[in-house]
Amino acid sequence: MKDYFKNNLFSYNRRKSISVSIGNTAIGEDNPIRIQSMTTTDTMDTNSTVNQAIRMINAGCEIVRVTAPSINDAKNLKNIKNELNKKGYNIPLVADIHFTPSAAEIAAEIVEKVRINPGNYADKKKFQKIEYDDISYNEEIERIYDRVSPLIKICKQNGTAMRIGTNHGSLSDRIMSRFGDTPLGMVESALEYLRICEDHNYYNIVLSMKASNPLVMVHAYRLLVEKLNNSNLKDYPLHLGVTEAGEGEDGRIKSAIGIGTLLDDGIGDTIRVSLTEEPEFESPVAKVLVDRYLNRNNHLKIKPPNNINFSPFKYEKRESDELLDIGGDNLPIVISNLSNLEKINNVELESLGITYDPKSKKWERSDTSPDYIYVGDCIDLKEVNYKLILNYTTWIKEKNNKNYYPLLSLTEFNSIDLNLVSDKINFLIINSSELESVNNIQIPENFVLIITTNNEHYMPDIRAFFMKNHKIKNPVILSKNYDLSYSDKFIIHSSTDIGSLFIQGYGDGIFIGNRSSNNKEIKKINSLSFKILQAARVRVTSTDFISCPSCGRTLFDLQETTAMIRERTDHLKGLKIGIMGCIVNGPGEMADADYGYVGSGKDKITLYRGQDIVKRGINFKYGVDELVNLIKEDGNWIEP
Repeated sequence: MKDYFKNNLFSYNRRKSISVSIGNTAIGEDNPIRIQSMTTTDTMDTNSTVNQAIRMINAGCEIVRVTAPSINDAKNLKNIKNELNKKGYNIPLVADIHFTPSAAEIAAEIVEKVRINPGNYADKKKFQKIEYDDISYNEEIERIYDRVSPLIKICKQNGTAMRIGTNHGSLSDRIMSRFGDTPLGMVESALEYLRICEDHNYYNIVLSMKASNPLVMVHAYRLLVEKLNNSNLKDYPLHLGVTEAGEGEDGRIKSAIGIGTLLDDGIGDTIRVSLTEEPEFESPVAKVLVDRYLNRNNHLKIKPPNNINFSPFKYEKRESDELLDIGGDNLPIVISNLSNLEKINNVELESLGITYDPKSKKWERSDTSPDYIYVGDCIDLKEVNYKLILNYTTWIKEKNNKNYYPLLSLTEFNSIDLNLVSDKINFLIINSSELESVNNIQIPENFVLIITTNNEHYMPDIRAFFMKNHKIKNPVILSKNYDLSYSDKFIIHSSTDIGSLFIQGYGDGIFIGNRSSNNKEIKKINSLSFKILQAARVRVTSTDFISCPSCGRTLFDLQETTAMIRERTDHLKGLKIGIMGCIVNGPGEMADADYGYVGSGKDKITLYRGQDIVKRGINFKYGVDELVNLIKEDGNWIEP
């Protein structure tokens, strides 16, 4: 049995796959990790689609995907392709197909690649629970074989590539009945189609396992790699993406956690970052993700642990002892860094949501105020009733202040009398380059570890640290200080490095910073820390939006609507709201949402409560008000 992960947990080796040709471009093998995106225009509007595709290409998109929901849309791909060629853009086009095999068969003779979804190409998704015995299950496989074979033959004759793209939100009732709503179900859904393709000696195939939940997505891709490794099937290249990631920072964070975790493991040959924004904004974000791996194999060598106690396919939270409000069953904490400021006053505190109420004479905090503030050597905040972390040499002079806690370097820890520390809680910062293992030193129970590394391959290095020190039960804070200003690069790098560890069960807190001491950046980094925890689903502090990137199937202004819904409902902590352009993946991807807002026709939407339709045919102009009214009717509304 080949185990990809045992061989690739501690070094960057991009997974070896076969090369797949998409027109004049190739994916997999030694080809670069390709960047792609998808148009959002009406496919029948040739000029709009061509102009948008050109903007995408100029922004770095190497492969353009266009939805083809009908036969006429599929036929119009020829006009789109011809117009692009006339303008000098000879770039591969991909037809995105759902529900309509005849459209796929037409598109396969025009474009370089066709994407089909096993959940709805020849199968059904009606949210029905049907029991299949082996005979009836195999009969369905034979029916699918007959249904998909014509497309395979056309692709083979025309040199057209195919992406078999499983979506977590659109697994068929048949797959759900046997495997459930699981990563294994996603993998098996694709492998059924893959076996049919190989039976026809057709191998020009790319695979994907997309989900709106980064954890499900990561597990599905890892399981797919392992299944391919231990089968007679070829090692096909993989297309990575997080569906319905959303807009702005939320979309970037969620995408970076899912895609970045897999890229760190050497998995992925092409990526698409799905944002509820104009599609030309997607490729620059994808490029930031991909560029990190151009020279990643030159990272500092990571020494493997003696025993590998890690499962790539399931979530297991590391056990830690509780120390005050850190570790154990507590939610991961956030530490904000104000140590670079020359002076700390109420303005900085208010930017973090920390305010003083003169009437009650109490310090109050918001849901996204940090749990601790690192102030270094600054002692301006003696009157502030807040948990502050000081450098040890300053703390020792101020140790009588009950709100002050010391931060020790490893050198200080090894040299001082450990009776001269806080009897409540202490912080010890360790760089993996200083100490691979803490097993050789005695760390008292009242110490929290803050772990960081200089290794460019951050996540695997910290993951290895946890494996080597699995017997240590002290709480551990994940830390990284970036030499970056606040930007997409900062957001994506920190979300990949830190968020990827949280979805693997590591970490009792987050402590990130950058080179700036700018007040605005401190506020943004604090907010980012909470958003990383929320995207990793380990601490919820705001409304969770599941929103799609839009495409030609969307018949209302999704970006405007998403912004309106966010503005009205962003304060509803813990509530999940799905905002979907159409019914293709909408009801499935928002399966665990409390409420759903789903496109159902020209300027029309349908409202859901969970999986149940509440009201159909609402004009999208009134949809947000109707959604708010529904939340109020259910008693889930809180005034902002």
